[in-house]
Amino acid sequence: MAIPITVLDCDLLLYGRGHRTLDRFKLDDVTDEYLMSMYGFPRQFIYYLVELLGANLSRPTQRSRAISPETQVLAALGFYTSGSFQTRMGDAIGISQASMSRCVANVTEALVERASQFIRFPADEASIQALKDEFYGLAGMPGVMGVVDCIHVAIKAPNAEDLSYVNRKGLHSLNCLMVCDIRGTLMTVETNWPGSLQDCAVLQQSSLSSQFEAGMHKDSWLLDLPEFHWKDWLTVMSRTRIYSTFSSVNQGDSSFFLRTWLMTPLHIPETPAEYRYNMAHSATHSVIEKTFRTLCSRFRCLDGSKGALQYSPEKSSHIILACCVLHNISLEHGMDVWSSPMTGPMEQPPEEEYEHMESLDLEADRIRQELMLTHFS
Repeated sequence: MAIPITVLDCDLLLYGRGHRTLDRFKLDDVTDEYLMSMYGFPRQFIYYLVELLGANLSRPTQRSRAISPETQVLAALGFYTSGSFQTRMGDAIGISQASMSRCVANVTEALVERASQFIRFPADEASIQALKDEFYGLAGMPGVMGVVDCIHVAIKAPNAEDLSYVNRKGLHSLNCLMVCDIRGTLMTVETNWPGSLQDCAVLQQSSLSSQFEAGMHKDSWLLDLPEFHWKDWLTVMSRTRIYSTFSSVNQGDSSFFLRTWLMTPLHIPETPAEYRYNMAHSATHSVIEKTFRTLCSRFRCLDGSKGALQYSPEKSSHIILACCVLHNISLEHGMDVWSSPMTGPMEQPPEEEYEHMESLDLEADRIRQELMLTHFS
């Protein structure tokens, strides 16, 4: 005997049949101030996203009251920038919390599909050289294509047995590898690494490392965080008043090792040239610290202030990547990367302390010595 199954429409239960509140909210009916306060972005930017993602968000549905692309974009932006499925957010655009969740999923996947369009290294020689010139103009560090770092984003525990996502603070997280340019534009984003992996292990296994090891970006390098204990840098930075956010963002980060394409500071600088090199390195690398803070300030779903992302690691990874895509799109549209209030990301877990070991990459050490001799002596 067949058993009839009733499918409940949350919006139908909430508003009743024929109550088409989904069509009531119009962007033209509200002020720019309202849009910025509720959704974090101005009107024209939202219109651009609706046009960009419209084809993905207008997929055929058997529901008689399909949610418009405009409403889906607003719902997703509301979640990204507030970090919660608050009832007032759904009420503002006339949808239920369950529909909010569907909208976030749809917009997230649409943005992820376009990640390679907006997150990439420059391909032509002129753009690469312009990138190097901009970094050189900042602090005198030559040959720099970008600055690299990892940031942890808290997620809910996948299950009781899986400890691979437990970081060194005992919290579940994803360890995300990112590279940015001098403006804060993200050129590489890898958001899928479990929180138990140290930064050096993430980099070693990353596609970023494979690209540089294969020689795709010759005569160029990235800058990473110091490879020694954070307290050493706090002493140096307290004297120079540079890089003051370091202690709160990456305490204890042993980070990466010297490579021919990855320049690190010296553990114990001794000569004036070595000190000048370290100072230029620090001033240049601080760009990504600001980028992380801006990213987490604009997209509060990432900063842990409303709790961990309540999704599986895969879905959480996609949400982080979607926010990074939006970050880059906002830069393309002239939105200042440093304009958001700097509230900062979740407290980052310390890396395991160990005794400093000199790099075994002799060629990388030779390049660094030549760099200091040529540009900082």
